[in-house]
Amino acid sequence: MTALVTPLPEGAFDEAAFRRFVNWQIEQGTHGLVPTGTTGESPTLTHAEHDRVVEACIDEARGRVPVIAGAGSNSTAEAIERAQHAERAGADAVLVVTPYYNKPTQGGLYAHFKAVNDAVGIPIIIYNIPPRSVIDMTVDTMKRLFELKNIAGVKDATAKIDRVSAQRLAMGESFVQLSGEDATAIGFNAQGGVGCISVVSNVAPRLCADLQEATLAGDYAKALAVQDRLFPLQTGLFAESNPSPVKYALSRLGHMSEEVRLPLVTVSDETRRVVDAALRHAGLIEG
Repeated sequence: MTALVTPLPEGAFDEAAFRRFVNWQIEQGTHGLVPTGTTGESPTLTHAEHDRVVEACIDEARGRVPVIAGAGSNSTAEAIERAQHAERAGADAVLVVTPYYNKPTQGGLYAHFKAVNDAVGIPIIIYNIPPRSVIDMTVDTMKRLFELKNIAGVKDATAKIDRVSAQRLAMGESFVQLSGEDATAIGFNAQGGVGCISVVSNVAPRLCADLQEATLAGDYAKALAVQDRLFPLQTGLFAESNPSPVKYALSRLGHMSEEVRLPLVTVSDETRRVVDAALRHAGLIEG
């Protein structure tokens, strides 16, 4: 599933480019779409822009693949508003990040997610990403939340692959575990994960879909061959803050402008060389 970028040339949402990009993703085999997350520059989207990106994604997808709308905030009231809008717009689920900057306790995390759970009627995927939010939701807190009616699983960006087994033992196989880190996604699935909400699949959706399909079929020889093609992208696209490198790569592939919103900036010449080399290694550009 692709954590979609948001095209923002000259500071405005380019809906036409976004719709074309959604169609290309689906045509290339992406299994699901995740708009308005960090990769979609949600921190700098206005509420109106955020809602329109979600609406456009759902409308363009036309039920061909699920849409999991980013709806997180460090304000519980705002997270509820975005989640309720996503539900009204027809999203299949919402992705709700652990509140950043505020640094709530585990009790605060539980109360935050319970409030969102009680306000909507669609599945909620917890987004646990300590590098960006500073806090780490414990397995015990996740287990308590899984008892609620709408908490369905986790996008795990802890980079701790052993967490998959701990969560699997605590919550069982019905708790949906999705990797939030491309470079370790293959190992994540080997431990019991069932997919990845991917940044790299913005650029290489077919290869990322092939990787996931191979792991879920138990064909790790095939998965490793794909992983070898993808690995330079899995590192190079994070050479600077996401999504600046990914937008540069997409500009090289002709999909959209590389522009990002401040405080992000376009990538350095050195990162451009790294990304170009990774695109060549993956067979996505020539030369």
